[in-house]
Amino acid sequence: MVTDQLNQIWTGFLGFLALFVTPDWGKLVVMIPVLLVLAVVGPIVTILALAWLHYGAVRPRRHVQLADTRRPAELDADGRPVYPAGEPYSPTERMIYEPGATRSLSGETLVVACPKCGLVRRAERDTCGNCGLSFHLKPVARSGGATHRPSGGAAAA
Repeated sequence: MVTDQLNQIWTGFLGFLALFVTPDWGKLVVMIPVLLVLAVVGPIVTILALAWLHYGAVRPRRHVQLADTRRPAELDADGRPVYPAGEPYSPTERMIYEPGATRSLSGETLVVACPKCGLVRRAERDTCGNCGLSFHLKPVARSGGATHRPSGGAAAA
């Protein structure tokens, strides 16, 4: 009686243990592609993701700001404003605007002097009517880094 019960318990335990110890090879062969994907592709994707995150954390950042939108024109010795060629300006406001601007803050049409022949034309046009020079003005970006270089050339850096 007790021996039969112990024998049944032992047989049940061995049957339960056989599920884990003796594998079903048919099901394991079907799992090989999944295991290959997990063992090969998984680490590659993980390394790429970690490299991308590392680069995003340590890459150098540039502080860029647009050039000033407008500035007053410099005056010559006689007190008349001097406007640089190739930059739009407003003669009534005596202000020089950023490249690419076509209207002043008050809505006035800006003009620009041709850098080649000096003809003054509206800033909306990109071709000079006198010499045919065609140029497109775009806003200038400048970096917010150091404003001057160290003296002494490259060796002093």
